[in-house]
Amino acid sequence: MTRIKKTPADSALSMTELVLPNDTNTMNNLMGGRLMHWMDIVSAIVAQRHANRLVVTASVDNISFRHPIALGNVVTLRARVTRAFKTSMEVRIDVEAEDAPSGRKFESNSAFFTFVAMDENGHPTEVPELVPVTDEEKELYDGALRRRQLRLVLAGKMKPTDASELKSIFNLPDA
Repeated sequence: MTRIKKTPADSALSMTELVLPNDTNTMNNLMGGRLMHWMDIVSAIVAQRHANRLVVTASVDNISFRHPIALGNVVTLRARVTRAFKTSMEVRIDVEAEDAPSGRKFESNSAFFTFVAMDENGHPTEVPELVPVTDEEKELYDGALRRRQLRLVLAGKMKPTDASELKSIFNLPDA
């Protein structure tokens, strides 16, 4: 059976939020947990669109908070699938904030989330292949296997010596 093929544009999504008082900490900046919540929502929708299935969050890569997002800023989250494996998908989320009165925009965060597609019985199920189109999509696609193997090694689900894509990074011996 041939797997369906999709491009990143087929499921990409942009979501916009306004930072309100209930979203902020005592410094009047967006709480990190609220931003992570928004990132999980936008990336889950993208993964569901790609898989045409319900999905569960399997992992979240490092999220670094480069710049605080202030009360009243407009936050735009852009997400797209970067690679699909057998039952899982890697989704990249880029976060941009804007001070609407001044028009100043800045990149605040980015991260990779991994989702697993689930069937009607709650078991992992196959997802469509991803076909990258642009140079940036191809670069993200090519790096996804390294990121996946690193996640699996860090989670204790893969031995470092079995991580073929990481051997050159860590000078691991060939098996």
